[in-house]
Amino acid sequence: MRQEVLAMTAQEAKRLYIVQQVLEHQLRQRPAAALLSCSVRQIKRLVRRVRAVGPRGIIHQLRGQPSNRRHPAALQQRVLRLWQTTYRGFGPTLTQEKLAERDHIRVGRETVRRWLGAAGLWSRQRHGRAPHRWRERKAAWGEMLQMDGSHHDWLEGRGPRLVLMAYIDDATSRVFARFYDYEGTLPALDSFARYVRRYGLPQSLYADRHMTYRSPGKRTIEDELAGRPRPQSQFERAVTALGVTLIPAYSPQAKGRVERLFRTFQDRVIKEMRLAQVTTREAANGFLEAYLPRYNRRFSRLPQRPVNLHRPAPPQAVLSRVLAIRATHALRHDNTLRHATKLYLLDGRWPHQRPKTLQVEERLNGKLYLLDGARVLRYREVRERPLVLPRRHAPRGSQRRRPPAVEHPWRRLALAQNRTVLLSQKEDISIGR
Repeated sequence: MRQEVLAMTAQEAKRLYIVQQVLEHQLRQRPAAALLSCSVRQIKRLVRRVRAVGPRGIIHQLRGQPSNRRHPAALQQRVLRLWQTTYRGFGPTLTQEKLAERDHIRVGRETVRRWLGAAGLWSRQRHGRAPHRWRERKAAWGEMLQMDGSHHDWLEGRGPRLVLMAYIDDATSRVFARFYDYEGTLPALDSFARYVRRYGLPQSLYADRHMTYRSPGKRTIEDELAGRPRPQSQFERAVTALGVTLIPAYSPQAKGRVERLFRTFQDRVIKEMRLAQVTTREAANGFLEAYLPRYNRRFSRLPQRPVNLHRPAPPQAVLSRVLAIRATHALRHDNTLRHATKLYLLDGRWPHQRPKTLQVEERLNGKLYLLDGARVLRYREVRERPLVLPRRHAPRGSQRRRPPAVEHPWRRLALAQNRTVLLSQKEDISIGR
């Protein structure tokens, strides 16, 4: 006789045992209903069903049957077709959001995940994690920012390769970001200036040891006189002058919040810009102006302490002077100065002693200033340095050698030497006789 194997849950096995006790008259129906936390009518139905069909009667009748609330197969095919044509590469969560926003299709996130997985279009990606020390979030907004630059093909070949300079608050995960052509001193200063004008000065910045943020040079005499343990980069000098502490990160995991932000943006922002047909850096920055407020409203969190530690931003004139590239150059004797392969000529006279060096400020608006202390100097660029011809001597006339005059000292000296030789020869002749 063939035996049938029934698969049931622990709850169903418990129900079957109680119902069998009722069928064997070991237990009455009312105590059985109390044990199973159901009504006496439900116990009677279970008893009748088990008596009629056996243990199978304890299992729900809809098990293994299609759900009455299932989505139509046509809807499933439409979603899969949209994913392949419009949302290829989108994750299940972002796909579900875009279906509701653009196509007015209301399906659950797990439903989309199940459909994509069954069709072989999506598989969960697991990434191994290296162990690292866990650091607790800062308690207040503005206490610390994590910053970094992400080099990526953000426009997917529709435009130039860009770098996303991003700032994320450690306490609230509030994000500020902007696209640039490269990661360097000017983009770092410009992005920080825009952040300061919008939110204020943070207490500290957490960045990696890229040469933009931390100078790789050796300690100089000027650093020793200023009491600095090492040389400062232009960015570090600027933020330190504003009272912001720059903290170096010694591993990507140390600033993992901004690294995970880049992973999220390289998935979400790229696809959002694809739908918005963004092709230029200016359009990408305009897109971020509208996208970041929505992103922050959804993904930012409340800090542990409801206090804003951002300090008020300094006046624009002070901020533009501090957040600038500074360099010191020697002033030449012809009142010229060379900076970045260009030559500049100073106009006017010096009201005091002529300085030996001048300071050059290259500001974010593209203007160049030459300073003697706090005094701004007037100058003009010399595009072509005047040629200096070699000095030519006056012609000497005939190059024929002329004999010296009779009274010339050289001639008198030669005559005296000849007379001495003649006298010595006469003496030798007389002695020989």
